[in-house]
Amino acid sequence: MDYLLSENELMVKDLARKIAEERILPVRAELDEKEQFPHEIMKVLAESDLFGLIIPEEYGGFGGGCLINCLAVEEISRVCCGVATSYAASALGTYPIILFGNDGQKKKYLPELASGKKIAAFALTESTAGSDASGIRTTAARQADGYLLNGTKQWITNAGEADVYVIIAITDRQKGPRGASAFIVEKGDPGFTFGKKEKKMGIRSSTTGELIFSNCLIPADRLLRREGMGFVAAMHTLDKSRPGVGSQAVGVAQGALEEAIKYAKERVQFERPIISFQAVQHMLADMATQVEAARALVYAVARFVDSGAKDISKVSAMTKLFATDMAMKVTTDAVQVLGGHGYMRDYPVEKMMRDAKILQIYEGTNQIQRNVIGQELNKEFSRKT
Repeated sequence: MDYLLSENELMVKDLARKIAEERILPVRAELDEKEQFPHEIMKVLAESDLFGLIIPEEYGGFGGGCLINCLAVEEISRVCCGVATSYAASALGTYPIILFGNDGQKKKYLPELASGKKIAAFALTESTAGSDASGIRTTAARQADGYLLNGTKQWITNAGEADVYVIIAITDRQKGPRGASAFIVEKGDPGFTFGKKEKKMGIRSSTTGELIFSNCLIPADRLLRREGMGFVAAMHTLDKSRPGVGSQAVGVAQGALEEAIKYAKERVQFERPIISFQAVQHMLADMATQVEAARALVYAVARFVDSGAKDISKVSAMTKLFATDMAMKVTTDAVQVLGGHGYMRDYPVEKMMRDAKILQIYEGTNQIQRNVIGQELNKEFSRKT
C-alpha cells in the first residue's frame, strides 16, 4: 500500500533496507548462533546517520520523529530482530534526554548519540520491578557532591555495550511512585559495573544483562529535570517508544511472510507447488492481511505521535499490543507453512518465531498494554458522562 511517505521517509526506509540486506542478512545466522553483539553493523548504521533520526537538528540529529524511526526499525527487523533491538534500544535510552534533559545535558550527550559514536540504554526493570514498576529498589541518595547510587537493574538491553544509561532510582521512598527520579549514568563511572549476560531464546545478537551500582557517585547535574520525575519520564518514554516495538513486529512478520511465500512457490508436493493449494493460500492470505493491518496502525499512530498530540498512551499501547500479537501468530504460521523445514535452523523462520516472542513481553507485557488501554477507556468514558 502507498502510505504517502515523504521523500525523506522513503530515503530512510530504502537506506535501512539496503543495509539490512547487504550487511545484516549475510551474518544474521552467525550473530544469532554466537550470541554476538553486532558491533560492525552498529558502525555502519552510525556512518549512515541512522542513529540521529529522532534527535533534533540543533543537537546534530536528523530532526525526525516517531514515524521515520519506525520505518528504519521495521526494515532492519525484517532481516534481523536482534540487530534491530540493539539499534532501537539506543533510541529508547535517548528519548528521556530529549524529553526531560536540560539544554546542557542535551548539548553534552545528544550530538555523540546522534552520530552513533556512543549508544544509549534505558534501565527501569529490576528483579522486583517488572510490570510493577513501583517495586524499584535501586536508590539514589543525595550527597553534597552528587547522588550515590546503589542497586541492580535486570534484563537491560545494551548492558555493557552502551556508553550512556538513563536509569530510574528511588530518591524518596516515602513518596511512593513520586519518589523515583531519572539519572544519566556513564559507562566507566566508579562503582558502576555489569553483571551476567543473559542467554535468551531469541534476539540473541542483542545483549541483555545486569547493571550493578555499588556506591556509584554521580554528579548532581546528571539528574533529569528534578527529583520525583522518574516515573513520569519512564512513562512518557515508553509512550514514545512503543510504536517502535510495533514496527519491529511488522518487520519480523513481513520477513516471515516473504520466506513463507518463497518456500510455498518452490516446495512441490503431489506434483505441484504447495502455494497452489487453497489451504496454504488461505494461510498466506491471512498472514498478509494481518501484517498490513498492523503496519497501517503503526504508521497511523506514529503520525499521531509526531503531530504533537498529548494523550498518546492508549493508542501507543494499542499499537504495541496488536502488532506484537500479530507477529507471534504470523511467524508461527510461517513455520507451519514450511513444515519440518521451518523447524530447522537452515531456514530463518524458526529464528523469526523465537525473536517475535520477546516483543509481547518487553517495554510492558501485552497484559499491561491491555491494562493501559482499559484504564484510558475508563477515563474517557468518565469525562463524557
